[in-house]
Amino acid sequence: MVAGAALATGLGLHRQAAAQGVSDAAIRLGQSAVFSGPAKDFGVDYQAGIQLYFERVNKAGGVHGRRLELVSYDDVYDPAKTAANTAKLIDEDKVFALVGYVATGNLAAAMPLAEKAGVPMFAPLVGTTSFRTKVNRHLFHVRAGYDLELRKIISHLSTIGIQSIAVVHQDSPFGKSNLATCEELAADYKVKVLKALPVAIATEDAKAQAAELITLKPGAVVMLMAGRQVEVFMRDYRASGAGAPLYTLSVGITDAAGSAKRLEGKLAGLVTASIVPPPKAIRVPIVADYQQDRAAFGQKIDSYTALEGYIVARVMVEGLVRGGRALTRDSFIAGMESIGRTSFGGFPVEYSARNHNGSNFVDLEMYTSDGQLRR
Repeated sequence: MVAGAALATGLGLHRQAAAQGVSDAAIRLGQSAVFSGPAKDFGVDYQAGIQLYFERVNKAGGVHGRRLELVSYDDVYDPAKTAANTAKLIDEDKVFALVGYVATGNLAAAMPLAEKAGVPMFAPLVGTTSFRTKVNRHLFHVRAGYDLELRKIISHLSTIGIQSIAVVHQDSPFGKSNLATCEELAADYKVKVLKALPVAIATEDAKAQAAELITLKPGAVVMLMAGRQVEVFMRDYRASGAGAPLYTLSVGITDAAGSAKRLEGKLAGLVTASIVPPPKAIRVPIVADYQQDRAAFGQKIDSYTALEGYIVARVMVEGLVRGGRALTRDSFIAGMESIGRTSFGGFPVEYSARNHNGSNFVDLEMYTSDGQLRR
């Protein structure tokens, strides 16, 4: 009788695991991200880095003998499409967890669905403070938050004697939430925010904002924008003759070489926050692994965002390994929370039941005219 009950329990656990996207052969994971349009580099590069490490793991036999499968859908940067994709991934594709989402508004659209279904959401390419102030059992970050990036920028400006800034921000949840954080930090460091200038997401013209900055004469301009927006603003700002130094978050530039070419060298001097080491810095062990795997698997994409995806996948795999052979969503969450303070190839993270925020790594770098970065 006891043996029969144990067998029934075992079969029940097996069915539960299978329903959660885990079979004897594979672990199925889901992603909705931007793979087309002006912001596509975020999703394309992030997916490339994640998939690269998954390929390495699969070649070595998988996680407890299970291959990692990534099902990805394009949400074209539209939160409504993200929600539809997420519902499909959960209800139809039966994924075990979600990974590699992109953008604040898109994460906000997906999280209620993930929470309702009890599906873990891992490492969105989002640093917005509001997602980090309170632990969400189902949400794990790897990258440092935008609040830490902005603190690094504002404290640097204060240290070098700049007392006033203007903020140019994307007219979206991402831009508005980070504007509030920027204003709070500026007050802490006694740096005056002269004005905040919104820019539409699909803008092709920032001449009005550039003209206003000439009148304002800020000591520096902090850009809370991502991708193509940054190029449009920089093009019109440089053309206006304004000379205040420019600062951006880590998501500001993804295709640095392309941006440098399109801006005809005027990318030079832009200071960016970086939340991973330089992808060419092979002195850092995890970067050396990344470059070796790029060569081994023929991955042509090479960027900060791709490296971030590679690091994300490595951290996630650790959580899956710790989740055990009888993997469930609960055991994965417990596995992640058991990691504590550690380093993955020189990249430090920390997780516990009270901390799902991952990394605090932030550095400042400056772009050269050809899109290279220098410290």
